[in-house]
Amino acid sequence: MVLVIGSTGQCNERRLATQAAPPKSEAMGSNLTKGVTMTCAMMKSLFGHKAWANAELFDVLETLPAGPDQHTAIRTMNHIYVVDRIFQAHLLGQPHDYQGTNTTATPTLSELRRAVTATDAWFQEYIASLDDGALAERLRFKFTDGDAGTMSREEMLMHVITHGGYHRGNVGQILKNVSIAPPRDLLTKFLHIADPDRRG
Repeated sequence: MVLVIGSTGQCNERRLATQAAPPKSEAMGSNLTKGVTMTCAMMKSLFGHKAWANAELFDVLETLPAGPDQHTAIRTMNHIYVVDRIFQAHLLGQPHDYQGTNTTATPTLSELRRAVTATDAWFQEYIASLDDGALAERLRFKFTDGDAGTMSREEMLMHVITHGGYHRGNVGQILKNVSIAPPRDLLTKFLHIADPDRRG
């Protein structure tokens, strides 16, 4: 289990930068994305939480009997993985071989777990190598449907975080439907496990 919340690296610890609230008439569109940046410490915490939450969820999925529910859960986790890999390629400015946001073939649970664990570790190492300028840099890329896109590295990383959390919730509901309690996928829980001194 990987618990990384405060590792040192080139990524500078910068304070949350905010501008004065714009008039309501301006608080629309691109103005919502200006003037706010994530601290590097918070970014590291979020990806540490992602790796931990994935490991916790795979532990529970190993108790799910084979069948349609398990298949759906694996397909959903595979979708998270594929999107992670697609945005990994975008971050590196490299092509990828994915034609969509899931694969035709369904991996086994163990195969997928190994792949997800490796990708989670890559993101944590990648974040530690970034500086402020790299986070803010806007990159052009193509979505899998061919549409053009532009996002900063920071925006891509936040998409990876929010997308994964959303779909882990989908898998949690599958588990609840068959009377299996999903893990408590909470940043608060992760932070206190990773840093027990927070308990005082």
